[in-house]
Amino acid sequence: MTCGCQTWTLNKQLCHKLQTARRAVERKMLNIKFKDKISTIEIRKKTQVIDVVHTFKNKKWKRAGHIAREKGNRWTKRCTELTPRSGGRDRGRPEARWLDDIRRSANPQWQRKAQDRRKWKTSAEGYILQWMDKASKKPSN
Repeated sequence: MTCGCQTWTLNKQLCHKLQTARRAVERKMLNIKFKDKISTIEIRKKTQVIDVVHTFKNKKWKRAGHIAREKGNRWTKRCTELTPRSGGRDRGRPEARWLDDIRRSANPQWQRKAQDRRKWKTSAEGYILQWMDKASKKPSN
């Protein structure tokens, strides 16, 4: 499930789907059916699997730090800073971009903050916990 997750833009609905898939995999690992009425907390204690959203957010935070510290004119850094010029916008709210949640957590000067590896690593836990709190709530759709 974690292949390429550093590049995903996660929202509440996707987090909920990922957590549902994780619970299904855990039940399959233990050969537990829904009709057995075993709570997910007990299943989690048995499997001791780390939450998938926590893993994704941790990997994304690390990747953002790597991108910010890149030197020169590398394509990953250029793609991160790219502003598409496709003409007009579609109606409605713009879709979330990869950087939006990092900027929201680390502030707009996140690249300057990421230059210090120790501070960036310690601020990762706040970023992850912020998303874990949002992901625990069910989506409205």
